[in-house]
Amino acid sequence: MADTAKTVLFVCTHNRCRSILCEALTNHLAAGRLRAKSAGSQPAGAVHPATLAALEARGIPTDGLESQSWDAFAGLDPDAVITVCDSAAGEQCPLWMGRAPKVHWGLPDPSKVEGAAEDRAAAFEAVIATIEGRLRRLLALEPERLDRSGFVEALSSLAEETH
Repeated sequence: MADTAKTVLFVCTHNRCRSILCEALTNHLAAGRLRAKSAGSQPAGAVHPATLAALEARGIPTDGLESQSWDAFAGLDPDAVITVCDSAAGEQCPLWMGRAPKVHWGLPDPSKVEGAAEDRAAAFEAVIATIEGRLRRLLALEPERLDRSGFVEALSSLAEETH
C-alpha cells in the first residue's frame, strides 16, 4: 500500500513554542497518519523550557525537538505549510516554500504570559487544548484519504476553531 500520510510544516518566527507544540502534538496524535516538522524564519536556537515541560507533563515525547531555520527544510515538499503566529503569516516565505499551500492557524504565544506559574501553565494548556482539538477534528476527517486540495480545505476550516 502506498504511503498516504500527509506532511505538514508548522512555521513560527522563532520556532521555540507554538510551532514546536504543533509538531509534537501532531506526530503524537496522528501516529503516522500525518508527519509534522516545524521551523522558523528567525529561530531562537532553543526550544522554550515551558514548551518541553508542558509536553512532557502530557507524556508526549520531546526527543528530537529543536528550534531550526526553515532553510533546513528546503528539500521538503510538504502538503501544507501552517503558520501559527501572525508575524510568520505576514513574512515573505522562501522561494522553495512557494510550491506548498499555506494556511494560517493563529495561536496566542503562551511563552509571553507573565505572572504566577499557574497563569503561565494555564496559558500553555489553553494553546495545547486548541491545537489538540483541531488535530482531533482533522484526524476524524481521515486526512490520508483526502487529496491535497481537500486536505488544505480541511486545514483552513479548522483555522478559526478553538477547542
